[in-house]
Amino acid sequence: MRDLSLHILDIVENSIRAGATLIEIMIEENIKKNSLRIVIKDNGRGIGKKNLTKLLDPFYTTKKGKKVGLGLSLLAQSAQEAMGKCTIKSEAGRGTEIVATFVHDNIDRKPLGNMGETIMALIGTHADQIDFIYRHRKNNNGFEINTREIRSVLDGVSIFSPVVQSFLRQKITSELRRIKVN
Repeated sequence: MRDLSLHILDIVENSIRAGATLIEIMIEENIKKNSLRIVIKDNGRGIGKKNLTKLLDPFYTTKKGKKVGLGLSLLAQSAQEAMGKCTIKSEAGRGTEIVATFVHDNIDRKPLGNMGETIMALIGTHADQIDFIYRHRKNNNGFEINTREIRSVLDGVSIFSPVVQSFLRQKITSELRRIKVN
């Protein structure tokens, strides 16, 4: 995968397949500490202790009809290449949390990519069944998009409405631009 936003999209799709109804995506960029941290947390089926150790093995998958499961192993490899690591916490029936850390200015760190389009792809296809919370922090600046809160404000208007989708896209883009400057 060319950028980290594609890794995030792949991991979130795994959460969706695991029956998650709430998925939190957190990105923390700390330039002073030279760190980038990505956290993806869900309330899906989770993974029992027996299979937890297998998750970073590219030849292990829970997907029927597939022989490999590259998503997590590729994210872990990307983190290691940038002097970071990938950890997974999960409990059957309680969900999963994946944390990937990177040295922010490492020459081998993949670019973050287009997080706005990644989040909009998720909201635009799944926000009627799944609540997404996207938090992005860069140094002392940040923002949050919470689809549960958005739907409550919409008062019956569909989150899939073109007007709502356009507004959300513009909001995420402007917030990402705002925090990038600082």
